[in-house]
Amino acid sequence: MRQSALKLFIRSMCGQIRYSIPEEMKKGSVVGNVAQDLGLDIKRLNSGRARILTEDNIQYTELKTDKGLLVVSDRIDREQLCGDVTPCSFSFEIILENPIELHRIIVEVLDINDHAPIFPNKESAVIFEISEGVALGVPFPLPSAEDQDVGQNALQNYILSPNENFILNQNANPDGSKYVEMVLQKPLDREQRDRLSFKLIAVDGGTPQRSSTVNIEINVLDANDNRPIFNQSEYKASVVENTTKGTRLMTVNATDADSGSNGLITYSLSGTVNIEINVLDANDNRPIFNQSEYKASVVENTTKGTRIITVNATDADGDSNGLITYSLSKMKGGAADIFNIDETTGTIYVSGQVDFERNRKYEVRVEAKDQGGLTGTSKVIFDVIDINDNAPVIHIMSFSSPLSEDSPPGTTIAILNIKDEDSERNGQIKCSIERKLPFKLEMSLTNYYNLILDQNLDRESVSEYNITITATDLGTPPLSSSTKLHLRISDVNDNAPLFNKNIYSAYVAENNSPGTSIFAVSAGDADWNQNARISYLLEDTQITGSPISTFVTLNSETGVLSAVRSFDYEQIKQLDLVVRAQDGGSPPLSSNVSVRILIQDQNDNAPQVLYPVQTGGSLLAEMVPRSADVGYLVTKVVAVDVDSGQNAWLSYKVHKATDRALFEVGLHNGEIRTVRQVTDKDAVKQRLTVVVEDSGRPSRSATVIVNVAVADSFPQVLSEFTDLSMHDKEYNDQLTFYLVLALAVVSFLFITCLLLIISVKVYRWRQSRVLYHSNLPVIPYYPPRYSDTLGTGTLPHVYNYEVCRTTDSKKSDMKNMQAMSQSLVSVDGADADMPHVNKELSGNLSQITGWRLPSPQQQRERSHPDPGPERQRPSGPVPSADGRLAAGRNGASFCRCGLSCDKSG
Repeated sequence: MRQSALKLFIRSMCGQIRYSIPEEMKKGSVVGNVAQDLGLDIKRLNSGRARILTEDNIQYTELKTDKGLLVVSDRIDREQLCGDVTPCSFSFEIILENPIELHRIIVEVLDINDHAPIFPNKESAVIFEISEGVALGVPFPLPSAEDQDVGQNALQNYILSPNENFILNQNANPDGSKYVEMVLQKPLDREQRDRLSFKLIAVDGGTPQRSSTVNIEINVLDANDNRPIFNQSEYKASVVENTTKGTRLMTVNATDADSGSNGLITYSLSGTVNIEINVLDANDNRPIFNQSEYKASVVENTTKGTRIITVNATDADGDSNGLITYSLSKMKGGAADIFNIDETTGTIYVSGQVDFERNRKYEVRVEAKDQGGLTGTSKVIFDVIDINDNAPVIHIMSFSSPLSEDSPPGTTIAILNIKDEDSERNGQIKCSIERKLPFKLEMSLTNYYNLILDQNLDRESVSEYNITITATDLGTPPLSSSTKLHLRISDVNDNAPLFNKNIYSAYVAENNSPGTSIFAVSAGDADWNQNARISYLLEDTQITGSPISTFVTLNSETGVLSAVRSFDYEQIKQLDLVVRAQDGGSPPLSSNVSVRILIQDQNDNAPQVLYPVQTGGSLLAEMVPRSADVGYLVTKVVAVDVDSGQNAWLSYKVHKATDRALFEVGLHNGEIRTVRQVTDKDAVKQRLTVVVEDSGRPSRSATVIVNVAVADSFPQVLSEFTDLSMHDKEYNDQLTFYLVLALAVVSFLFITCLLLIISVKVYRWRQSRVLYHSNLPVIPYYPPRYSDTLGTGTLPHVYNYEVCRTTDSKKSDMKNMQAMSQSLVSVDGADADMPHVNKELSGNLSQITGWRLPSPQQQRERSHPDPGPERQRPSGPVPSADGRLAAGRNGASFCRCGLSCDKSG
């Protein structure tokens, strides 16, 4: 085999590449560099998963994607692949994906001289029986050899071995095929040589040259070409007269060189006679067809027995030499199974299945043979007429599913191979898909169609397509076939999450428990799978200087907002925050929504009375003249509620009163007015308990005591309210006594325990000394482990008690005091030892012992770790609703042990 044959490639405008290789190349031999010839990168071959597609699934070549080489993978026999058809080639497609590419490769297979000419029945000799009387120049057809090779490698010449009688004559049929005859050039003489033998050699034109030989044997048949010959030219004999009949006189002898009946001799005596000679026919003419080539048409699928054509041959010889029989020879392409001939009439009829798709043309050789063995030949060509008996066949060569929804128009989705084995209009195909689909079909190569994206896709609108592809031929009637492609659209993260509301508002009651779920935000994403997986995030914002994360927390999966702390409506009334919904795509998409959380007020604050101020140590009184008429404004209770709304709506009512018929309080304004005319019978001291109540559910309230002095002058008021102060003082003295008594009892118990412990210690020490100095055996003694209570109690080791109290002189602390207004007076039991009374009352009552609130500096100077309520309540001058001053009282003061008391307090 010649491995150095030239390998060529040609790239056409349609992207085809053509290679030429010799047949019978070894496996692994390189056909061509596909990557280089197609202009493709090696990486592209690998990433595109390049592969070979063939129609009949027979692959003679293999693609090495790592090198881009096309190599031989199977034995390529040109004669088996194409027969005598030239040129011989096979084609296939190389397909790449992502994106889809299709390239056609055509490989032409060149013939090599791998076959010698072959004679039929090579093993047996070709035998002729020829009469020696045959005339010179008569041809005798010889068997033809067949060579499967083509071109120069095919049969080129015949050679006849040297002999005296015959020469070789080579002729060509109309189809170009050669046939040979041997022609008699020297008469045969059976009497000299009755048997001839020589060889016929068929030679091709390949290099090296191949040949084949067949033996030819000729039996020379006798012809009556020799007359009898007497062994003497003259015979003499004597006979006696009157010799009887039957007497043998003499014997003559003659011989004949012929054989058989031609050599049988009869003797007779003759005279002169007229002789008529009949010339007998010799088989010296071969049959001749009236046409050197016949053509006929046969419709495929014609029923068996149908007559197609009748051939006719004539023979110039007569009698039996002119009788002709017909036969078919050299039938290729399965013609022997399809056609037969009537050997007598020469009628050719169908004997098998005629299939246009298997073979579109048949060639047979008709042979006419007479009784003498002479033959004549002619060729019959049958053209098969196609009928539309094959529907188009659709093969899916490549299909990309799923297809990304962001694929641009023009993207190849599938490659289809659609073929119809019929011809002309019966094999012409029209392909279509359903309308209203965003796809179209385009022809790329012969019999190949590309399914191409024609419009933009949106998976959220249509997530999958069922594409029906229909192929219809143009025959009559038309035949069609269809196939379905199920195309899934893969998701691309092209949709951001969308909240179901443009803005969210939620309410949460104040004083909630930390961790309370407030509400949930919800967003949807039209994408799919990971691209639609939403997580919720809080945007960083500040509320009153603190991060939003210190107020609420957001569940990233459920979108539930929960409180981190307990909210106080009086501090924060609403929270404005931004929630971001983000999907899981790459890159992720997100959207924001504003959320407003409104804190709902709860009735958690009781009303606070601003006026009258409850000083605790001082007694305030509103002064009402006895001349006051109905509706006289005594004072106004001023209260506020830090709650809001209904929880801050306040109402006022009198709970207790010395004389309920004298005063009333406004339900909504808190004004205390007289209900009737004040009379002299009304008591000077009037005490009203006013309840301030909000409208919450449940409601909260505050109570304020309003002291009213019904008098026209201050001295009357002072004498009445002094007794009240003394009663308070006595109560305080009793409280002090009980406290001192409790401290004394505790101190006594502590000292008793201490003495007991010391006694036990001394006793143990003395016992140990006695045992040490005695002669008694020492017995270990383990004293019990007593709990040491020293220093573990709630009282210190040393207790110092100091009781301080002011001496009540039952004298008023207020001397030369003149009120700024006659309607307000402050009365208090006074201590006789008050050294810090300022007698200046010319506009402001500035310093009155027991009435002032210690300044911060004074509080630091006093070492009071826990100032009592008495010291925290304001006791200085307090303005009334109408600008008047109220003074505190100087009552008895009790100081805790270990603390220093202000002399004025």
